[in-house]
Amino acid sequence: MAGAEDEPGQQPELDDDEAAYCRRWGAQHAGARELAALYSPGKRFQEWCCVVLCFSLIVHNMVHLLLLARWEHTPLVMLGVVAGALIADFLSGLVHWGADTWGSVELPIVGKAFIRPFREHHIDPTAITRHDFIETNGDNCLVTLLPLLNMAYKFCTQSPEALEQLYPWECFVFCLIIFSTFTNQIHKWSHTYFGLPRWVTLLQDWHVILPRKHHRIHHVSPHETYFCITTGWLNYPLEKIGFWRRLEDIIQGLTGEKPRADDMKWAQKIK
Repeated sequence: MAGAEDEPGQQPELDDDEAAYCRRWGAQHAGARELAALYSPGKRFQEWCCVVLCFSLIVHNMVHLLLLARWEHTPLVMLGVVAGALIADFLSGLVHWGADTWGSVELPIVGKAFIRPFREHHIDPTAITRHDFIETNGDNCLVTLLPLLNMAYKFCTQSPEALEQLYPWECFVFCLIIFSTFTNQIHKWSHTYFGLPRWVTLLQDWHVILPRKHHRIHHVSPHETYFCITTGWLNYPLEKIGFWRRLEDIIQGLTGEKPRADDMKWAQKIK
């Protein structure tokens, strides 16, 4: 690095080794720049549509659930909240593991639209903190549209008596949808170290949602563990039984594909 002779206000120059180190990860990484450039106007439009429709349906369904609420439902509703969080955590891990470990950015349709953000995230982990609400949550809103539409259809077509019987189940489904919809927002918060609202940091500290220190474990190369990113509750038990490694061994044995080959390819791009 340049020494004391640098003039005040000038940026010190980096030698070749230091410059190479700075390009190993972050926004200046060659692969990160290439992946970020693949975010298209069409993808942006899809995310906007999904977010608007998703949150409209969430409000619609929540109003109907509140109108149907009874005190006697409380125990089953509380059980549904916990079950919804657990299942959402597992599903977040399954999707995260699948997109991290298999597939390629070059795949038709899903490659650039859905696998690309996972590749970018490993070589520029803070990129997600620079994404706005639409880019952060658009894909999760797309995933939850179908169950939200199904729930809205039931509220519009079924009798009050039938809805009364279905109420605990619908509360569970709604909680699962809410946790799943906000999974990537929770993931973004786990990478944000400044300016978070106090209520978010409290939820992280109490491990109601994914804590920041907990998620750091996943970002140790080669990113092969702690995939659950909603609450993180299931990461330790799944790691303890070797769940993801066993799945990878089975798939590699059946297909011959090497886990995280595409992820490593993008990480190694330095020019």
